[in-house]
Amino acid sequence: MRAHDSATGAARITVDAPSARPPAPGTTPAAARPAATAPPAGAASAPPPDTARGGVLLAALGVAAFSLTFPATVWALEGLGPWTVVMLRSVLAAAVAGACFAVRRTPLPVRRHWPGIAVVTCGIVLGFPLLTTLALETTTTSHAAVVVGLLPLTTAAFAALRTGTRPSRTFWIAALTGAAVVIAFALQQSGGRPGTGDLFLFAALLVCAAGYAEGGRLARAMPGWEVIGWALVLALPVTAAGSALALAAEPPHPTPHAVAGLVWLAAGSTFAGMVVWYRGMAAIGVARASQIQLAQPLLTLVWSVTLLGEHLPPAAPVAALLVLACIVVTQRSRG
Repeated sequence: MRAHDSATGAARITVDAPSARPPAPGTTPAAARPAATAPPAGAASAPPPDTARGGVLLAALGVAAFSLTFPATVWALEGLGPWTVVMLRSVLAAAVAGACFAVRRTPLPVRRHWPGIAVVTCGIVLGFPLLTTLALETTTTSHAAVVVGLLPLTTAAFAALRTGTRPSRTFWIAALTGAAVVIAFALQQSGGRPGTGDLFLFAALLVCAAGYAEGGRLARAMPGWEVIGWALVLALPVTAAGSALALAAEPPHPTPHAVAGLVWLAAGSTFAGMVVWYRGMAAIGVARASQIQLAQPLLTLVWSVTLLGEHLPPAAPVAALLVLACIVVTQRSRG
């Protein structure tokens, strides 16, 4: 158990009995003094404005980092096999997390947090990278980006089931509208015929949403960087062995793009991005933070054009305006 968890249990706290002496002339007895006004019920549940703004900024930084994940994956696949990319990115990110743990002398999480960390491991560290990497072998970055735009809605649903939160009706209307825009955009680009890559992407949505919701819940009890850090360490036996097998089965042909893509996937998307993302969710709530991610597919489209030279679909600007409008509504509604 952490030291601060048991700090009050180490010694008894004594309270002096009230003095029997009469009050001094001109003073009011303590019993007659008006009690301090208690804050209204539920007031502590709403974060202060500064905290809310900081949480939105942190979540936005996480989304910016995640928006580069698909382009970085495409770069990495130029010289590395899909299984090599998935396993090596986690091993490298675990090395970064382990170094942070060693420098800060971070204690192990308490026992009750390990099941939640295991969910983050399965969803964020293993499931989502594997499924999206396999999808990107059969579909374009822009198409994958818009399908994953459904992630905010699935994350909000998982959060409502797991944490008991009940977002407002306005919140759900805006979230569903944003999801509908994303679905229509995806179907328009794919000709209305979902393929094998779409099946991988929809499965990735489910496992990632579960990992986001559970990680956001844990980030209220422990620092966000520890949540993803321990999830990476927990997966290390699997990812280390997987890396050795993948490198043997998929001989690497490293290129500057492949190396840069792998480094970003490990340090940016898997570790640093998750750190600020979980801190943002802890500050403003999982459901509200997840809606900022509606901007992620549109940012990824920009990167796909800038870094990969893909053609920007004509409907992208319209979709961008509609999705950003939904973000504004969800952030102003009570989640």
